[in-house]
Amino acid sequence: MDIEEINFETLFGIAVKSEIESRNVYEYMAEKTKNYLLKDRLKFLANEEKKHEEFLRNYFSKMFPNKELKLPEESPVPLPHIEYDADTPISSILEQSMKAEVAARDYYLSMSKKAEKMGDIELAKGLYYLANMEMGHYHILENELESEKRFEDYDAYWPMMHVGP
Repeated sequence: MDIEEINFETLFGIAVKSEIESRNVYEYMAEKTKNYLLKDRLKFLANEEKKHEEFLRNYFSKMFPNKELKLPEESPVPLPHIEYDADTPISSILEQSMKAEVAARDYYLSMSKKAEKMGDIELAKGLYYLANMEMGHYHILENELESEKRFEDYDAYWPMMHVGP
């Protein structure tokens, strides 16, 4: 991902907006799902995205103490936007979220390299850590997607599968 021509003020705004959007998606899915294990993992992921946002906002304030963080309307960096509505199956949203997590990882790796070139090793390490966490999120989603597809199949073939006595 080439971000060399974009300044850090803009890069932070893009990153924070992406974290907020991801958190919103995870919170939406947590509300929508009836699977309490998936609900728990989605709440965990939403909380992780909130922590990422806080890290980014805090570092922005450190780098630019007299500036306000601006979130862009449109990102100059191609990050996947997750499309969903009330009829979108959770599995589809999980698949899109996996792509977004990979894109976030690539974005943070690019930001990390840029910070390293700039000589801000602390920021470079923090962004590298975020990149690794995004891949952890990817793997959580990957496991949940496999389970969710199985449950969706059960519901399709045996609609009363989850009805108890």
